[in-house]
Amino acid sequence: MSAIILFMAVIAVIAGWWLSQQRLMAKPWLEEGGIGDFPGTGAMTWPAAKIGLGVFLAVAGSLFALFTSAYSMRMNMVDWRAMPVPALLWFNTGVLVLSSVALQWAYVATRRDNMNGVIVGLCAGGASAVTFLVGQLLAWQQLRAAGYFVASNPANSFFYMITAAHGLHLMGGLVALGRTTAKVWRGAEMAQLRLSVELCTIYWHFLLLVWLVLLGLLTGWTDDFVDICRRLLS
Repeated sequence: MSAIILFMAVIAVIAGWWLSQQRLMAKPWLEEGGIGDFPGTGAMTWPAAKIGLGVFLAVAGSLFALFTSAYSMRMNMVDWRAMPVPALLWFNTGVLVLSSVALQWAYVATRRDNMNGVIVGLCAGGASAVTFLVGQLLAWQQLRAAGYFVASNPANSFFYMITAAHGLHLMGGLVALGRTTAKVWRGAEMAQLRLSVELCTIYWHFLLLVWLVLLGLLTGWTDDFVDICRRLLS
């Protein structure tokens, strides 16, 4: 439960910051000047797609928080036998970092009206993401060859379930990235691409953050952090 409470606290802080930027307590009938002079009053300040992505990330984050909490509680039972983490996961992590950096590069390129930079960033980000997925499948193959099957141990089941859930979210992101890349090849205007690239970039950063947390959980690096959270919340 501690992981869930901590995650919800982080979401509450982010939501509070976002609401503070929307001038919800402002009284426009008392303001002087044109409507464009005040931040947060433009019609396209927060597109529906960006709000929708924020809601989806909150739901997906809650799902992974539940996985994290269940993993932390289940590992304390007597039938839990920790499994080795394939060294290939570290390579996969580096590839996912490169993918996130490439998407950030593409987003910056849209801000600078640099179409070549957008194309390079999107292609590099997509190729790195596919490499990450292939690497995850190879890690599964290595574990199965070593005798670590899904039903052999609760730790094995959690490993496959968590990495599969993350991989499915990344595959969904690749669909959106593919549609954005198709817009580029069809010659879409930069103004039409900017929002799509930004949404993909935000999603990629989210997946990278989730993966780093999951990797820390699977390797045991987060055990001390979880214990501290339990003590603070107990």
